[in-house]
Order: sequence, then structure tokens, then C-alpha cells
Amino acid sequence: MTAANSPLSFRHGEWHIANCSLNKIAAEFKTPLFVYDQRFLENQFRSLREALPDIVDLYYSIKANPNPAIVSRFAACAAGLEIASAAEYEIARKAGAPVERILFAGPGKTLEELEYVLQRGIGELHIESSEELDAIKALDVPVNVSIRFNPAAEASGGAMRMGGKPSQFGFDEEQLPQIVDQVLGAPGLIFRGLHMFAGTQLLDAEVLLSQWSHTVTVARRIAAHVGEPLKTVDLGGGLGIPYFSSETALDLTEVRKGAAVLFGSLEDDPLFSGTRFIVEPGRFLAGPAGVYIARVVSVKHSRGTRFIVLDGGMNHHLAASGNLGQVIKKDYPILNVSRSEDAPREPAVVVGPLCTPLDTLGRRVTLPNTEPGDLIAVMQSGAYGLSASPVGFLSHRLPAEVLIDGSIANLVGERGSFANPLRKFD
Repeated sequence: MTAANSPLSFRHGEWHIANCSLNKIAAEFKTPLFVYDQRFLENQFRSLREALPDIVDLYYSIKANPNPAIVSRFAACAAGLEIASAAEYEIARKAGAPVERILFAGPGKTLEELEYVLQRGIGELHIESSEELDAIKALDVPVNVSIRFNPAAEASGGAMRMGGKPSQFGFDEEQLPQIVDQVLGAPGLIFRGLHMFAGTQLLDAEVLLSQWSHTVTVARRIAAHVGEPLKTVDLGGGLGIPYFSSETALDLTEVRKGAAVLFGSLEDDPLFSGTRFIVEPGRFLAGPAGVYIARVVSVKHSRGTRFIVLDGGMNHHLAASGNLGQVIKKDYPILNVSRSEDAPREPAVVVGPLCTPLDTLGRRVTLPNTEPGDLIAVMQSGAYGLSASPVGFLSHRLPAEVLIDGSIANLVGERGSFANPLRKFD
């Protein structure tokens, strides 16, 4: 990946994100830090919105990046919000989302969380287990519910397959009729529909559309079972972004074409009269807009290998180190943004400051001649960065988070201190 398909550009002899110099941002807010391009976030949302018919609603999955400033931007774009905890519920409400535009999914909702959310209102609560169903019934609060199901094997796909095998997520597809009957027979539970999520990091439009088609088939079967159309059908998220040189971006033109055919075929189907569909991307919306910036502390050579040591690493960006579920560790796109775009490059290993060999951000990267003080940028870092990382490990400072709006840099996450590296969240 080059800067061409990222928020970075090389102009006037230095690297910029939007209209802000990365050198100036790093000098003002210190390193390490995460930098997000607001307009890039909004453009990602707009491009996906335009690829899908109006019958499909977009919900931002907060787990991808729960920074309140980012969540607020998507809420301002009229996105719904998908949450997986009571804390994310609070983020969604403070971002300005009305309760009817929030849905709550996740396999381990506690009774305390359920009570907290139901007392304050929720658009939909997606049930994932019999114990959860019993807990909701015991709270005796009217609530819209959908049933999450673990699909059959033919619907599986993606870098992380979550369907077609034993799973902690949802009910097995073959259990659906009896679970639906239990929900229909429970006072106070208002059955809305179904939710399927079969995999994540999908880059193949054909696989994505196949999963959606499978969900539609199951939804039709359940609508016939209950004798009326479902109100909502959640197609899940899973839309991927290309992290590695061997990967190609999800083709939204193909998604548009396939979605037009799939949802167009439902227009005259009485079992889908009035049904709304939901897609809940997180990584796709936030990932490409973010960059992790760290400063070079030292450059050393060991037995023929050049090591570039940074002041931040997997404690801030576990995913980039390959330790967030990756079976085969590959390198995110990494740039030396203190050097020109066309500078000659040589092999290097990029590591962080932690006392473990796991703290490696780049194993087979090529970078220009690099010196202490240079800035290194890890691309595709807007999703599953800070909040998905072991920030307490070795007690280094937390990085700042900065949201760029054109030529204005706004601090949206304060840098930690030496005395209290784990900042407290309201």
C-alpha cells in the first residue's frame, strides 16, 4: 500500500494528513499518537451509503473505535450505532444517537448491563443465548428483540470465520424456529427479526453478497414460520480493508450491483413487506482514516538485520503486531514520514519499546535510511488500535488521539502521564 489509498499525502517536501503537517502534529501533541482524518471517515461512510439501496440502514460498530469524537461523527452522518457493552451505550448516547438508533449485541451481556440499558431505552436488543433470554424476561421491561443466529457452514467466510462451526455467538441456525417461538410466547418481548454475522475482514464482494443472500433465505423461512414479515434483518458487518500488499480492497461497485439484484428481488415479496435491513460495519468505516505515529528512538544492527526501535508499539497497536488473532503475522503498511516519498529503501524490522519479541510492528518492511528522531507511520490504524491493545503492559504512557478536520487538529484523547499512564474514562 502507498499513501495513494490512505489519508496521507506528500506535499511541499513533507507528509500531510488532510491539510496538516505530520511533523507539526507530532511536535504539538508528542509521540506516540493516533491521528484520524475526519473527512476520510465521512467519505468512507458516504461511499458505502451510496453503494447500498435505501432499504438498508448503516450502523457503525463502536467496538472498532470507541473514541467519542469518532462515534459522534458517524452519528452526525445519520448512522445508527451498534454497541456491545453498557459503556458503549453511554458513548452512543453522548454522541447524540437517539435510543431507537442503537442496537445491543454481544454473547456475554450481564444482568447488570441488561438492566442498565433497558431502563434507559434501546432500539433493539439482540439475544444470543437461552440464559440471556431468561434474564430479559425476568426484568419484565418491554423491549424490541432480534435473535442472533450462527449460520450453516455454507454462509461462512472471511479472515475470521464466525459461522458454520460451534460458536459462542448466537443460536445455531437449526434452533431458530423453537427460539423464535419462545420469544413470541414471552410477555413484554417484541420480536423484530434476525441477526447473522458469519465472518469478518471480508474483501470478496461475492462472499459478502453470498452471506447476505443466506441471511435473506433464513429470514424468509422465519417470516413464513411466524406468519408475517420481520421488521428488521441484521446482515452483520465484516466488510474488510486491505492491510497487506497481497490484498485488494472490497469492490463497492460489485457490492452495489449485487445488492441491487438481491434487494430488488424482494420488492414484491409479501414476506418482506416493510422489512428494514441493517449492515453494521466498523473496521471498513474507521480503519483507513487512522494513522499510528511513533518516533524512532534508536537504529541498531544485529547480525545483518537493521532494527528500528520506536517509542510505541503493541501496547498501543496490538493488531499491527499481528497478535490480535492473526494466524500468519503480516506487516501493515509502514512509512517513514520524515523522509521523501521516493527515497531509496532498505529492509528493516520495526519494533516497539516493550521487553518482549512480540512487540514487532514490521517484520519484512523496506524503509529509507532512518535515524533517531524520525517519524514512523503505521497505516490502516483507525480501527482496532488503542482500545484493542494491552495499554497497561509495562506502564508506558497512553498515546494522544487527534482528529483532523481539514487544517484544524483537535485533541480527542489526552496523552497519559508517567505517574498515571492509564487515563480514566468518564
